[in-house]
Amino acid sequence: MKIIRFKEKKEESFGIYDDSQEIVKKIAINSLEEIFRKNEKELIENIIEEHILNEIKILTPVIPSKIVCVGLNYKNHAKELNMKIPNEPKIFIKPNSSIIGHLEDIIYPKESNELDYEGELAIVISKKSKNIPSEIAKEYIGGYTILNDITARDIQRKEIQWTRAKSFDTFAPIGPWIETNLNPKNQKITTKVNGEIKQESNTKNMIFSPYKLVEFISSIMTLLPGDIISTGTPPGVGNLNIGDNVEIAIEDIGILKNFVKADNPPINNKIIQK
Repeated sequence: MKIIRFKEKKEESFGIYDDSQEIVKKIAINSLEEIFRKNEKELIENIIEEHILNEIKILTPVIPSKIVCVGLNYKNHAKELNMKIPNEPKIFIKPNSSIIGHLEDIIYPKESNELDYEGELAIVISKKSKNIPSEIAKEYIGGYTILNDITARDIQRKEIQWTRAKSFDTFAPIGPWIETNLNPKNQKITTKVNGEIKQESNTKNMIFSPYKLVEFISSIMTLLPGDIISTGTPPGVGNLNIGDNVEIAIEDIGILKNFVKADNPPINNKIIQK
């Protein structure tokens, strides 16, 4: 089941996306945490109206308190960066201010000359999680979505910490919805730039499974409902340029598409002196 967050006129709502008919079925529940507590039958019972997909605006499916990202979680990606395969997950955090949704613009910052895409499977946490063993981690996962871990690679290369390189506004496209029924250990993942395939792999090639990541990260910090764990990117990372469009496809979720635009300052951005 695909859980979508959308705007119709001025109203923001949650719904169920029926991809066979491209119809969004609005549900009378306005809390993602509550949605995760319902089973499929209960959600269907809460459907109140329907909309055609192209008549609504798709919003980011979740607004997390934090995005915990995993670096070097595919063996071949570590190899292409000439880095050792880690013995435990390498994590960093992107702020929720970096989030944008499907079809929104990635802004190329003036501070960087080397902007990279990183297509990733993202875990959406369903309930408060602390010290969760991998064997039961599935019970704490509400579903999965797609995340593009946009990175200013030149900044990352020259700094020990990755925060600045990963945290510019618009550097975390997420969406287009949350798939609640998915096998995270066998998903084809593909990234295209201007229609050309740049990344092509499968989540079965991860070093640490999504369940192991929940165990590791929840041993460090409490995960809250709606929090995102982005599980790392496969090989094939490369550059984006102004004017590009980038699509990340995960076979049982769908396609997240965004556009790269220049960083233009506000027209009236002037210092007024008294």
